[in-house]
Amino acid sequence: MLKITGFLLAALPALVAIGEASAGEADVIDARLTPLGGDRYRIEASVRHADEGWEHYADAFEVLDENGRSLATRVLHHPHVDEQPFTRSHSLTIPPEVAQVRVRAHDSVHGNGGQELTLPVPR
Repeated sequence: MLKITGFLLAALPALVAIGEASAGEADVIDARLTPLGGDRYRIEASVRHADEGWEHYADAFEVLDENGRSLATRVLHHPHVDEQPFTRSHSLTIPPEVAQVRVRAHDSVHGNGGQELTLPVPR
């Protein structure tokens, strides 16, 4: 019995790490840009993440230009445990020289990662 207990104690940090990461990274599964006039746009992004509560949840999505420069970040203020996937919107300015944007999601454990989408900027 001591060997089993010793084994379990030795494996405990790895098991905890697996549990912490079980929700995986946040994925952007759909997005659309709507022109609002001038260089202003509304982005709607649908994010999927196995939110587990306040300890691990999708906490933002970000819009980047072709050079990886951040144009906007939409902070997600709470977990969406029972609402998956979920869609949120944000308004932003996109400079006229930007032809496409990349949308990525962020979660509170892994940071940036998961599936991203690239969208052409409608002019």
